[in-house]
Amino acid sequence: MTDGWVLAAAAALIATGVQDAQTSEPAQDQPSSPSLVLEAPEPTAPAAPEAIVRNAETYAAYHADVGSAGRRELRSGADLDATMDELARYYDGDRLVDAQIAYAALVAAQNPEFIDAVRAVADYYGAGVARAALMDDPIYVTGFMGADVAQENVFGAINEDVTSIRAVGDRYRQAAYELQNETWAGRRARDREARLEALETASDRLDVNFTATADAESGVDAGPSLDAPARSGPSLGSAPLSSASSMFSDFGVPAGTALPDLQVNVGEQQLEPDERRMGQMLSVAALQSIEAGDMSALDRMLGDPAVERCITWARLTMAQCIAAGHFKYEDSFCIAEHALNDVADCLTASRPVSN
Repeated sequence: MTDGWVLAAAAALIATGVQDAQTSEPAQDQPSSPSLVLEAPEPTAPAAPEAIVRNAETYAAYHADVGSAGRRELRSGADLDATMDELARYYDGDRLVDAQIAYAALVAAQNPEFIDAVRAVADYYGAGVARAALMDDPIYVTGFMGADVAQENVFGAINEDVTSIRAVGDRYRQAAYELQNETWAGRRARDREARLEALETASDRLDVNFTATADAESGVDAGPSLDAPARSGPSLGSAPLSSASSMFSDFGVPAGTALPDLQVNVGEQQLEPDERRMGQMLSVAALQSIEAGDMSALDRMLGDPAVERCITWARLTMAQCIAAGHFKYEDSFCIAEHALNDVADCLTASRPVSN
């Protein structure tokens, strides 16, 4: 009886071994399918849709041109014209507004705790319900786990960008006084009609082909690449995103340029994040993490009519300033006040501290 039980157990073990071998080793006459073994991935932000990436590239390209304007030596009227034309290309319609929101969304999407919280809500309530809530009330997303850190990152990035724009604006305001001693700048400008036409059609000549990579000839490292970036994630290169202006190590005014000292006044009104604007930017980041296929919701969330009107007004007042000017040095003042400082005011994401 015992011998029979032992033989049965041995037979069972042999059968199990054969079955395991058949399962683990493919038949010799059938080619095995190739397998790809990956290491456990580190947490990354969700891959961004094409529209988000392209708009973010436009925002980075704009700040590249602002930086170029800050470094430009003003030796002739053509230098001032080049600055006006380069900046005016971005001030048509909702182009720069969409670009800033898209870029800010990519900054926010780098926070894994925030994105995980968004996906958890979408999994629990359903993507459709989460999408409707995000679109109905942008402030809703600011209560998610990790949203405070994401908002802080976005707010810091935008503040740094706006500060950089204003620094270049200060440089051109100062140049408006210094250029009065230059013969070419003190001559009466007779190109007003052509100048206004160039500004009116500047947006038609915008061709964003932005790649912030090292220049092989100059050796200058301009920062992370934005060439078809977020197909590998919205880091837009090897380094995490912060402000767009921080991509350029030589961003700003030329060395040796004297600018007015900033003064801090006692009792000056303090600023805090604009909760509605920040919520919209975080909502775009949230939507891109749960949307699949239909990007219409994202398209609708990119716009901000109030900021669009603000930039349109800045462009119009710049044109009026140019039309009213008689000398080329006055163009430098128009650039400072309207093409730079007014636009910086439009793009800010802060508001006075509420009592």
